[in-house]
Amino acid sequence: MAEAVVNVARRVNATVEEGKDHLDLSNCKLISFPEGVFKVLSSVSENIRVITLADNEMKAISSKFFSTFTQLRELDLHGNVLSKLPDSLEEMRHLTSINLANNKFSEFPEKLTQIATLERINLEGNNITEMPVDKLSAMPALKWLNVLSNPLDVNTQAALTSLLKFDILSQKES
Repeated sequence: MAEAVVNVARRVNATVEEGKDHLDLSNCKLISFPEGVFKVLSSVSENIRVITLADNEMKAISSKFFSTFTQLRELDLHGNVLSKLPDSLEEMRHLTSINLANNKFSEFPEKLTQIATLERINLEGNNITEMPVDKLSAMPALKWLNVLSNPLDVNTQAALTSLLKFDILSQKES
């Protein structure tokens, strides 16, 4: 555990000291975003464009995360145990890419459809059976959607296949 804390501290300090626009806290055994990191990054949070929290053990992500990192463009949360996202996600006015692959979502996080700038959504390897196809088709910037390895029902699969507006990776009917 101590090694994980040191690893997080080292990465956060490097982001601050080197003025980086990205923060990589992947593979840090995190169960939540560390409260202390908000304080350390407060002076540079507006500069951070990319955050990777992949391959941790996160069950939830706080509203404070999204209200702190308001300029975020890319968020990688793949390989966690997330099953929902906070309502404050819709406040992400600059987010273009979100990776939620290999989590525990059983429902499509509909707050994603309210982010006008979102171009890429990766939900591969979850437990989603239905998708809000109408809302997805109305997203102005969406170019790519990955829903491979989800138990999508036949109607959802057919509706997604009929959408030609953006690239969709989903199971092909056999």
